[in-house]
Amino acid sequence: MDIQSVQAELLIETSWEVCNKIGGIYTVLSTKAKTLHDLYKDNLIFIGPDVWSEQTPSPYFKESETILKDWKSQPGLPDGVNVRIGRWDIPGKPIVILVSFEALYPLKDYIYGRMWELYGVDSLHAYGDYDEACAFSHAAALVIESISNYRKLKNGKGLIAHFNEWTTGMGLLHVKWQLPCAATVFTTHATSIGRSICGNGKPLYDYMPGYNGDQMARELNMESKHSLEKAAAHQADCFTTVSDVTAAECAQLLEKAPDIVTPNGFEPRFVPSGTRMPAARKTARRRLFDIAYGLTGRRLPDDTMILATSGRCEYRNKGIDLYLDSVNRLRATAYDKSILALVLVPAWSRDARQDLIHALAHKNRTGMLPDPVITHNLNNPDDDPIITRIHQLEFNVIPEDNLTVIYIPCYLNGDDGIVGMTYYELLPAMDATVFPSYYEPWGYTPLESIAFSVPTVTTTLAGFGQWVLSTVGDSLAKTGVKVIRRTDSNYDQVATAICNTLSDIAYKKSAPGKLSESARHTASMADWAHFISQYEKAFAIALANSAKRNG
Repeated sequence: MDIQSVQAELLIETSWEVCNKIGGIYTVLSTKAKTLHDLYKDNLIFIGPDVWSEQTPSPYFKESETILKDWKSQPGLPDGVNVRIGRWDIPGKPIVILVSFEALYPLKDYIYGRMWELYGVDSLHAYGDYDEACAFSHAAALVIESISNYRKLKNGKGLIAHFNEWTTGMGLLHVKWQLPCAATVFTTHATSIGRSICGNGKPLYDYMPGYNGDQMARELNMESKHSLEKAAAHQADCFTTVSDVTAAECAQLLEKAPDIVTPNGFEPRFVPSGTRMPAARKTARRRLFDIAYGLTGRRLPDDTMILATSGRCEYRNKGIDLYLDSVNRLRATAYDKSILALVLVPAWSRDARQDLIHALAHKNRTGMLPDPVITHNLNNPDDDPIITRIHQLEFNVIPEDNLTVIYIPCYLNGDDGIVGMTYYELLPAMDATVFPSYYEPWGYTPLESIAFSVPTVTTTLAGFGQWVLSTVGDSLAKTGVKVIRRTDSNYDQVATAICNTLSDIAYKKSAPGKLSESARHTASMADWAHFISQYEKAFAIALANSAKRNG
C-alpha cells in the first residue's frame, strides 16, 4: 500500500503509558515511534498523562519551550487542565504532550451521563482506576480537539486519533462526538474481561465459545471497564488488536471482530551493537553473580547458566507458577550444572534490603542472609504468590544445591538500590528466558529476548508464539524460540517440556552460538519495518470509514 495515498495531515496517539513505563504497551509505543516518525515526521504527536512532579520527573520526557509554542499560548482548555510539551527521549524523539487531568474529576458525573446517552457506556459500577483513566483520556481528547481546531482541520477532517486500551476509551468517544470527521482507531492489547477471567482462575480457552462478555463482566464486577472497552471497539472507525489469539477473544467477548490485526514489532536501536554486546554481557553477569553471592554467600562459577522470566506481576496469567515449577525440576535433570534462575517481576516492593546492600559492599564474607531469595522488602510478603511458592520449593536452603533462585520484585530502571541496571542492560546476561504464559495477547518479553540474541521459551497461548509457528516454524535450533503447546489442562506436561528444553540448552545439545544467531534472525523478521504496514492499513481503513460516515 502506498503510504502517501492514505496518510493523514495529523496522527495523534494516546496512551496511559506514553512517557510512563508500566508494562508492555510502553514497549509497543516506544519501539514503534521511530518507524512512525519516519513516516509522519512532526505530524505525529503522542499524548500521555502528566503524573510527574519536580521531585519525581519522568526520565523519558524532555520538555521544550518552542514546540507548538503558538498553540500552547492559547489552547482553550478548561481551567486546571494543563499541558507540558516536549519530546519522548527514545529513537525518533517524537513530539509528546503530557496533560494533567485532576481538574476534570468534578465533571465526571456529567461526562459519564453524556457517554451513557450517546454510546451506552455504563459507568455506574465504576471503581478503582476507572475514574483516573477516564479523566485522563477525556483531558487528552480535549487536547486533540484543541489542536485540531488550531490546525484548522474542519470537524477533525484529516486527523487520525489512535487510542490504546480501555483506559483511553472515553477519549475516543469524545473525539467521535465532537470531531465527527476525524478517523478514530482503537487498539485493545488485551480485553479487560478476558484478563479478568484468567486472573480469577477460570479456564478461558476450553469454554471460550460459551462465554458472554456482558454476563462475565457482571459476575466479575467488571461492568464499567468492559462496557467502555466494548463501546470504543464498536464505535471506532478501525478496531485493531495485536494477535489472532486476541482477535478470537474480541469477537467472542466484545462481540466485535477486529478490522485488522496489528502485531507488535521491535526497534533494533534498543539493542547493543555486535561489538558492544560481549562487554554488556560480561558486566551484567558480574552484577548478578555479586547479588547471588551477597544473598547466599556462595560464589557461582563463570559458566553458570542464567535463566530469567519477567513481565507483569500476574502469577498465573504470565506463567510464573510454571516457570518456578519447571526450574525446580532442573535440580534433578541438570544435577551437575550451576543454574541461576531469576524472577524479574515488579511486585508491591517497599525498599532495597539494607543487609544486602551491606553484603554487596563487603564482598569477603560467608553465610546466607535471612531469606536469601529476594533483593527487596515486600509490603505484602504473606500475600505475594511468588515468594510464597519460592519458599514452598525451598530454594537456596541447601548450600550444595546446584540451583539458585533470586526474586527481584521491582522495576529495573537503574535506580532500584540493588541491581543498578535497567532491564535492557541486564538482558544480555541471560543464557535463556522462559515465558510460559497462560494469557498473553502478544508477548513482548520473548520478542525482546531474541532481539538481544537470547533464546527463549514461550507457549501457543501467546500471540508471539503463534506468530513464530506460522512464520518460521517449530524448531529451537532454527528460530531460537521453543513454542510449547499449552491448554487449559496440560500444566504438568508443559512444566516437563520446559525443563527438558532448558536442560538441552544447558548441556549444549543446541550450540549456544547457533541459538543466539537463530534468535537474532527471528527477531529481525519482527522488526517494525516489517510490521508497520499493518498500521498503515489500519489508518487507511479508519480514513475510509470516516469518509463514508460523513458522506
